[in-house]
Amino acid sequence: MSDIELNLPSPGYKALIFDLDGTLVDSMPAHFKAWSQALADQGEPGVFPEDIFYAMGGRPTRDIVEIINGEKGLHLDPDAVALSKKRHYLEVLNTVELLEEVASFARENRGKIPMAVASGGSRVVVEKTLQSVGISDWFDEVVSSDEVENGKPSPDIFLETASRLGVAPEDCVVFEDGRAGIAAARAAGMEVVVVPTHLHLD
Repeated sequence: MSDIELNLPSPGYKALIFDLDGTLVDSMPAHFKAWSQALADQGEPGVFPEDIFYAMGGRPTRDIVEIINGEKGLHLDPDAVALSKKRHYLEVLNTVELLEEVASFARENRGKIPMAVASGGSRVVVEKTLQSVGISDWFDEVVSSDEVENGKPSPDIFLETASRLGVAPEDCVVFEDGRAGIAAARAAGMEVVVVPTHLHLD
């Protein structure tokens, strides 16, 4: 994924918040591979097609398993799938690269204004991903789905992140690629820079 065009925010913002997967890093293919292997481990290969995976980008793993169970009439254990998916993803972490168009903007603003990562991933996976691409020291705060009650598209993670940064939500700009994350950021009252992904976003 390269040569994407971003509508960068106008000056006046007081904090920048970045989603991780598909926004700061090009990790979605690795995540889809991990999902496919995790569901195969449970004896249910093919129940989570790639287009649906991208449409649900940003939602916590356990939430997605519950949706799959409801739609497919299955009884997958959300915790078991999440554990398996995490293990498979960490095995292919070396394939993840920075999404340079977004990373360069973060790099330019590093140390100038408060910056944070707000990800639907688990804390361990988020931290290992940031470390693997060498940017874990860029951010004042990192908030994962483990630390809020409701995952994206609820605004909880963005409101929590703004609170930790000490900046009002309306003064934050969010970089997001997923529908759920975009909805969450807008629900939090924040300006959103949409990062084009594999899917066309409305």
